[in-house]
Amino acid sequence: MGSLHDLMDREIRIRGFSENTRQGYLRSMRCFVRHFMLPPDQLGAEHVKQYQLHLAKERRVASATLNVYVAAIRFFYHHVLAVDWRVEDIPYQRKRRRLPVVLAREEVAALLVAVSNVKHLAILMTLYAAGLRVSEAVHLRVPDVDGRRMVIRIDQGKGNKDRYVMLSERLLDTLRRYWLESRPANWLFPGQDSSGPLSRDAVGQFLARAVERAGIQKNVTPHTLRHCFATHLLEAGANIRVIQRLLGHRSLRSTEVYIHVAETYVRDTPSPLDGLLPEVLPAGDAPAAG
Repeated sequence: MGSLHDLMDREIRIRGFSENTRQGYLRSMRCFVRHFMLPPDQLGAEHVKQYQLHLAKERRVASATLNVYVAAIRFFYHHVLAVDWRVEDIPYQRKRRRLPVVLAREEVAALLVAVSNVKHLAILMTLYAAGLRVSEAVHLRVPDVDGRRMVIRIDQGKGNKDRYVMLSERLLDTLRRYWLESRPANWLFPGQDSSGPLSRDAVGQFLARAVERAGIQKNVTPHTLRHCFATHLLEAGANIRVIQRLLGHRSLRSTEVYIHVAETYVRDTPSPLDGLLPEVLPAGDAPAAG
């Protein structure tokens, strides 16, 4: 893309998009251009439709991933090239609504017990205890952990919003043990090069090893621990509005998904059949199956 790449990068930075969004948009455009092996100013709306079909039919990417490509392409042709065709006509794919994978409390405990490295344990405990996104956890700095007020400050989380979350006593003990061992100076969880934070991929890798050691068969990612945080709070009786604030959700609809996976809402809600059968058949007189 050459100079057009730089122009797109400039437009993204001017609008103050997050670093994750910036990288995702630039990567998506590079893939789009590479697919046709033509400069982007020689590609048009029909090429975009062909690429969308390629992503959906041949690569079978998830709707959320496909929509990142769409957002990036629409942004490029509207704000960088300012084409004369309507970028609004490039459709987003309808999202598939999937419920999150959630671990039982016992599984979370087994997962944490399976971690021997104190730094890795501190990160995974932070994800679960505070409900952080992995990008938020790795970008924590030492002063963000306030042991006096028992809160953690999230600086410019998703949507460029600051927020505070609770600091667990158990997490604080682990963080202190980790700090005494590693003495991080700036980033709470630095990468191999201490000038930068630990990468999200690294967190995913050592989490996968812990999941295997714990014998957990579910598909677990760092984001799963955030889902567990919200679901377990809801099951414990926390107000869903409070959970929304802690998660940093803009809309309550994003938080309400946890109602569908919380045991207390699913398991403990009686089926209408249980109230009907005693009035229809005397207890113990139900006909045998078959």
